[in-house]
Amino acid sequence: MTVRGDFQEPTRGRPDLVIGREELFGAAREQLGRGGSVLLHGPAGIGKSTVLRALAAEYGRTARTVLRCSATESESHLPFLALADLLGLVLPEISDRLPAAQRTALESALTGRGESSLQRDGLALRLAVLSALRVLAAEGPVLVVADDLQWLDPASAELLGFAARRLGDFPVQLLCAVRTEGQEYDRHLRATPPDTLALRLGPLTRTQVSDLLDQGGYTKLPRSTVRDIHRTSGGNPLFALELGRALAESSAAPRPGEPLPVPTSLRALVLSRLEMLSAEARHTLLVASAGARPTLALLHAAGRENAEAETAQAAALGLLATDPDAPALRFAHPLISAALYAEAPAHTRRAAHAALSTAASDPIERARHLALATTGTDPEVAARLGEAAALARDRGAPSVAASLGLLTARHTPLGMVPSPDARRLQAAEDALTAGEVDLARDIARDVLTRATSSGDRVRAWMVVIEAAGQALGEVDAVFPQALADAGDDPRLLAQVHYQLAWRALMVEGDFAEARAEAQHAAELAARAGDRRTELLALSFQAQSETLMGHPDAPETIKRALREPQDPEVACHHNGAGAARFRWLIMSDQLTEARATATGLLREARRRGVVESEVHFVRMVAETELRSGHCGRALDLAREGLKLARDCGIGEGASAMFTSLAEAAGGDAERAQALAREAVGHAEEDGDPVYLSLALGALGQAQLVAGDAPGAVLSLRRARQLEGGLGVTDPARGRWHGDLAEALVLVGEAGEAQNLIDVTREHALRLRRESALAVLDRAEALVLAARGDHEAALAQLTSVQDRLAKLGYGLEEARAAFARARLRSGQGPAAYEEAERLFRRCRALPWLRQVEAAMAAGPVDTARHAPAPVDALEGLASMERQVAALVMEGATNREIAGRLFISVKTVEATLTRVYRKLGIRSRVDIVRLAAGRHAK
Repeated sequence: MTVRGDFQEPTRGRPDLVIGREELFGAAREQLGRGGSVLLHGPAGIGKSTVLRALAAEYGRTARTVLRCSATESESHLPFLALADLLGLVLPEISDRLPAAQRTALESALTGRGESSLQRDGLALRLAVLSALRVLAAEGPVLVVADDLQWLDPASAELLGFAARRLGDFPVQLLCAVRTEGQEYDRHLRATPPDTLALRLGPLTRTQVSDLLDQGGYTKLPRSTVRDIHRTSGGNPLFALELGRALAESSAAPRPGEPLPVPTSLRALVLSRLEMLSAEARHTLLVASAGARPTLALLHAAGRENAEAETAQAAALGLLATDPDAPALRFAHPLISAALYAEAPAHTRRAAHAALSTAASDPIERARHLALATTGTDPEVAARLGEAAALARDRGAPSVAASLGLLTARHTPLGMVPSPDARRLQAAEDALTAGEVDLARDIARDVLTRATSSGDRVRAWMVVIEAAGQALGEVDAVFPQALADAGDDPRLLAQVHYQLAWRALMVEGDFAEARAEAQHAAELAARAGDRRTELLALSFQAQSETLMGHPDAPETIKRALREPQDPEVACHHNGAGAARFRWLIMSDQLTEARATATGLLREARRRGVVESEVHFVRMVAETELRSGHCGRALDLAREGLKLARDCGIGEGASAMFTSLAEAAGGDAERAQALAREAVGHAEEDGDPVYLSLALGALGQAQLVAGDAPGAVLSLRRARQLEGGLGVTDPARGRWHGDLAEALVLVGEAGEAQNLIDVTREHALRLRRESALAVLDRAEALVLAARGDHEAALAQLTSVQDRLAKLGYGLEEARAAFARARLRSGQGPAAYEEAERLFRRCRALPWLRQVEAAMAAGPVDTARHAPAPVDALEGLASMERQVAALVMEGATNREIAGRLFISVKTVEATLTRVYRKLGIRSRVDIVRLAAGRHAK
């Protein structure tokens, strides 16, 4: 018998929809799976009940009986109420199996028809609850789900704990949740079995809060607002959702520099404690909430003479966190500060800011407080704010500069120079630098609604284009408008043509056109004396020429590096330094490439340029990966991916590179998932450049995972895309050797050799030594597949030595692994060198392959394992690919995933295959494959 009336969970309780709790779910599932019990604990609103419901819905299906209680504070004084919730529905069916004295005591307690109490019937009641659970467990597993243990009436808690401690091997599990502010959950463990696992729910990250808000329907909030919600909520999901709801329903956004408005539902959580403060202490806390880093000294300077006593009073009430070693005052939760500020009248808030505008020691803080204390326009306030924004920019705090810039615009009178809109556009550019692309785009769009100056309009269009990132196709209509606004002004035209160069590359996939546009932009900028745009255009031209294998690339890089330089461009991810890095790493100069990328990353971090930081972290990681430091590369790649996701910049490119790092030093399955994510980003953005790179990463991950046919399909598509783009340099994507190796594995040695021959010509022309070595490694596999083992071994020995001298540790280890497989008849000793080299690289997926190869024994390298992909003559290309995957046993859904088509397309293709081959089912295709292998 199973009681499930309360467990028809809404979809929000599904584990796959619970944001940010993957590790916790894993631990809970492991504990519940082995028959243990779980206690979830954490502060109010942290999501305990949500996780509890999800776990109960999942594990309730495996139990024969599910018992549930959910206590409330208002009913916690009623004895036996929780026990009645748990056992009330099942008591009629089990009471006749309880001893008479126990049955009488339990019925009296649950029905209230007697005078039962713990003092009077203590032992009988305790034994009755234990017996009831044992009777239920004798019929099958029992799951007891108890939410809000802190509100359990004392009698029920005592009885449940008594039984839980004595259940022994009976299949009864408890899944409970309790509200705790710290670690004081120990006393609640007394109500659960001895082996209960206590799991604390912590705050969500900013990315997780963003996902939570999206799931809640608040999808149009700017990224800067999401950041403020995360800070104010402290990562608490309930608080974050309530703040998101309040902002979505509000008609006006908060002024820059002000805390978020706190809805009444959340104010009630903290205002009751605030009401216990004296009026003076409450005002002192208001001044503290208005300050960025409040200290006792700052409060004294702002006129709060009794700050020590008043803050001590607040700390005693739990409003301030006490830390004797920290000079700054800290609210116990950010929401307390926000609620206190939101509750204060506007004139009181302005008075607090006015006091702080003279008390603060930092000029940026003084200017911010002056702006928030002032209403209307004021040229003096605007001038001070402009100076503060410039100072923040110089300090590497572009987000602060953007906020101050918006305040500057608010206080700038019409007719003042710079104008209010010029101030707004500077704020938008600062927001772009800080990675707050939504805010930047919104500011620019607002300016465009009224700006008449061609300079302001083109500047705003540039922000809109930059904010689109790699999805330039989404702003395609902007370019003609920007050109029209630029007129015949060479300075403005240079900016537009520079962006047109990016459009030609990202939207059209035309490197030649992109190079021509960049060259034209550089010429226009030089004529106008706009060195910044000239340097950016030259850097773009250099990168295009590098990737195209154009002979002018080195000279263009030199031109981009000539003085005078612009400091902002020097550390820009599209500047000359980045172009030089790409040239160095493609030319196998790994040490110089690492030094260049490290210097660029250091400068980007100093300046607070988030988008450049995302790119440069990836560049440093790339040098580590090429050098065979797979562990370091993976750590950096994961750091870069987290940063990209936090700021919403370069997520596809970061996922692509992290896939490469995972395939080398992490987990092959995770590598495939990340590569498919990158492919999805590139396809959604309509970006063929990154799509080919993402497919290269996917193919490598599939090869490492042992899916050679999948690797062939992905890498053939990458080859086709790069051919269309005009990319011929094998050092760009470095997938050619992987495709050749995968082709050998699927029995296509001829195609592999053809690929090697064609690619080798380009590698020789461009002097790509590492690419040539990898191609030679792949060619050795072709030789081995054709039975020429001696030549293959000799070539691999040479390849391994060349790669070692170039410093490509992982590729060297792969050559040693290929040699080992040819010498596998010598037993495990043949693999010792490959194992040592992979271990030195910390190349975990490859080490697993070595272990598998050692366990499998000798390898027949001349035998073609799967059926050739194009073995079925008479079929179209897509039909052959689908049929080949059916031969491997892939399902329609798996085929759709590998070929990037829909399941319906797979089904329609199979129908055509059946008709052309004169067969009726998938089984016939498999039989056909078996027949071909038999030949």
